Amino acid sequence: MNKLPRSVIDFLNYMGTIKGKSKNTIQAYSYDLEVFFKFMKNRKNNTLLDSNYDMDNILIHDIDDNFIKTINLVDLYAFLSYVSNYRHNKNYARARKVACLRSYFKYLHTKVKTIDQNPAEELETPKINSRHPVHLTLDESKKLLTSIDGENAARDFAIITLFLNCGLRLSELTGIDIDKISEDTLTVIGKGNKERTIYLNKACTSAIDHYRKDRQTDGVIDKSALFLSERKKRISKRTVQYIVKKYIESAGLDSNKFSTHKLRHTAATLMYKYGNVDIRALQQILGHENISTTQIYTHVDDERLREAIKSNPLSQE
Repeated sequence: MNKLPRSVIDFLNYMGTIKGKSKNTIQAYSYDLEVFFKFMKNRKNNTLLDSNYDMDNILIHDIDDNFIKTINLVDLYAFLSYVSNYRHNKNYARARKVACLRSYFKYLHTKVKTIDQNPAEELETPKINSRHPVHLTLDESKKLLTSIDGENAARDFAIITLFLNCGLRLSELTGIDIDKISEDTLTVIGKGNKERTIYLNKACTSAIDHYRKDRQTDGVIDKSALFLSERKKRISKRTVQYIVKKYIESAGLDSNKFSTHKLRHTAATLMYKYGNVDIRALQQILGHENISTTQIYTHVDDERLREAIKSNPLSQE
């Protein structure tokens, strides 16, 4: 972080230690603020942007409070225009950057009081259109599971089984520790470092038990980690993404359409569609802070909607 301005480093430390934000959030905010200040230094120097402009060589570690005080709301709008037009950020990515900027300038204004005016106070969040979650069908999910083979089949089968049955996030899966599994329960650390309990069905407990019999024990570096790489270390997110992509392709599915996060969507969709899971229960299973996030799954079952219309007593000719 030594390449960042001092105020950004202090802000990130505050977000991690006081606000309890996760490492993923801190990393995302660090990246967003790095891009923001490279843009701002370029803008204040009146350098014209073009599609081939490379900002990687812009140094920002020397940015001080006096520079920050010159930033206004128009500058923030210009930055959002830049990431939209030159970095092709969609609404979700721009919304994250807005959240980051609002938190950062609020910290400077209300906590450390290094600026008299908060330029982000009136900064609006881009409108995010609701989207139907992309997911595998039940048959595609079964096809994916049957495509798993090879010397790491037990491990890979357990990984994909947990994704499809529990709706875990990628970071939650790679972070699983052996001592956090107790009979049919699993404790994971979710977004915002919040701990939650996952209840395991027979498919999950069976897959985990089978893998643990096959799991390496000699020379293991991360002894607490459930899922290990071939180097006997805790499996990385990148490795899991590669594994999922490999089997999605083996199953004859589109690896550009489906990913680890789409397996999470699949688990939620299957639970809602076939398990008659209450939306509040689904919220707790998935670890969503807001029910509005979970409600996207109420729109996935077109057949249920079709049957609801047909059930109208006036539906007959």
